[in-house]
Amino acid sequence: MKNPSSVFLTAEWRNLAMLNYDVDSSMLIPFVPAGTELDLFEGRAVVSLVGFMFLKTRVMGIPIPFHRNFEEVNLRFYVRRKVDGGWRRAVVFIKELVPRKAIAGTARALYGENYVAVPMSHASEVGRVSYHWRFNAAEYSIRVIFHGEPRVPDPGSEAEFITDHYWGYTNGDDRRTKEYQVAHSRWRVWPADEAKFEGAAGGLYGTQFIHALSRPPRTAFLAEGSGVTVFRGVALDPLETGFTR
Repeated sequence: MKNPSSVFLTAEWRNLAMLNYDVDSSMLIPFVPAGTELDLFEGRAVVSLVGFMFLKTRVMGIPIPFHRNFEEVNLRFYVRRKVDGGWRRAVVFIKELVPRKAIAGTARALYGENYVAVPMSHASEVGRVSYHWRFNAAEYSIRVIFHGEPRVPDPGSEAEFITDHYWGYTNGDDRRTKEYQVAHSRWRVWPADEAKFEGAAGGLYGTQFIHALSRPPRTAFLAEGSGVTVFRGVALDPLETGFTR
């Protein structure tokens, strides 16, 4: 159990629209932090485009005015790291979008994450959730349409694989790998009846992602979300990760 003093942020993450795409694993190798390896689902490398609401945010226990409730959209993939005979299953973010410059700057400084501040909005109604943003004068959106009642993903399902990662790894400016923990309960999900990303993927994420993100997602769902606790990051020993200058 982490010491409470190591808590950096608490919040609620809600209405997580998760669109999942198969990609060639070679595309992701340059993004894999030292000391980790790709975490594959049934032998497939997966990237997820995720939009969600950050609510009731507190940084080190303090609510920051005008920075408590906001949207985030990120593109992420999955890695794992062997520790004490077991695996820490984690996410790595390729790019994270938020609507506040202060949030983006803090995340870049403390975690080395590729946060960018852009104009953002969202819409939520019965059976439909969408996120919208603008980047370099181009318009983007993701949406998920769903019905019924949410339920905890089946063991071994892709939905369980996507949602049950509780660690994060980043490459710092000095190329040292930083590790942090994210604690939350298991999320219930709705399978998507329809899911779509619209926008110029190459202009936002790089030309290598155009092919994957121009197709319909292989799977998609909406996760109900929960309260989350994000712990302070720790830089790993370069000898432990195998990184040398």
